[in-house]
Amino acid sequence: MSPLVYFVRHGETDWNAEGRLQGQADTDINEKGRRQATRNGELLARLIPDPETFDFVASPLRRTCETMERVRTAMGLDPKGFRTDPRLMELHFGDWQGSTYTELELRDPGSSSRRSKDKWNFRPPGERAESYQMLLERVRPFLAELSLPTVCVTHGGIIRVMFKIVENVSDREGARLHVPQDRVLKFENGALTWL
Repeated sequence: MSPLVYFVRHGETDWNAEGRLQGQADTDINEKGRRQATRNGELLARLIPDPETFDFVASPLRRTCETMERVRTAMGLDPKGFRTDPRLMELHFGDWQGSTYTELELRDPGSSSRRSKDKWNFRPPGERAESYQMLLERVRPFLAELSLPTVCVTHGGIIRVMFKIVENVSDREGARLHVPQDRVLKFENGALTWL
């Protein structure tokens, strides 16, 4: 049986607001994102009476680390008291990172429609690019290793992969899931619940 895990997506970045593909580009959260992170931390403070029994882990990117620091501060904890794991980094968008879909279409007409045909298995151009299926294979061992109740700050792609692993959603549904930045996702007893 997996331990209780609370997943938090990083707070909003300017690139989120602009519709840019971030992937593993190391962007910062904006003021709205900081407020989201603090509110999620306040919720977790109410949900977790004994945070010293929890592991705290984040993707090593700046936007997730700052979100975790703000979550822990809102919980009354040392903001730096967490570890990072590179397996929690976002899907790598290869040569597409930093672009909007409009910009991609100008550079390579039809690129958006090629991806939308099978978004789960589509791999953008670029040496380090990943598909959601490749991301799933990266994340699965991390989940298998969890032994303590955990707060995990990560990315939208990782949370989409969680729904595929835990609830066996279809490739199409998994790739299209809306992943909010102002809510906490609870994983307990084999089920996922948005709080």
